[in-house]
Amino acid sequence: MLSYSRLWHMILDKNMKKTDLCEMAGISSSTLAKLGKNEIVSIDVLERICDTLGCDIGDIMSFKEGDSSSNEQKL
Repeated sequence: MLSYSRLWHMILDKNMKKTDLCEMAGISSSTLAKLGKNEIVSIDVLERICDTLGCDIGDIMSFKEGDSSSNEQKL
């Protein structure tokens, strides 16, 4: 199962709001909603977020053990 909890911790550490991330990375509110639900987003989106925050992809997401069927169904 995907988890973007690292992303939320990072933007809090940088005193940013989620809307700031949208504006700075050029992502839509619907993409932000997907991230909030730990849903799959494109690599392009993750790359823009990493470029914006100056980090690596492993700094904003992780894979957790658990029921991965919800993410697999969307592929």
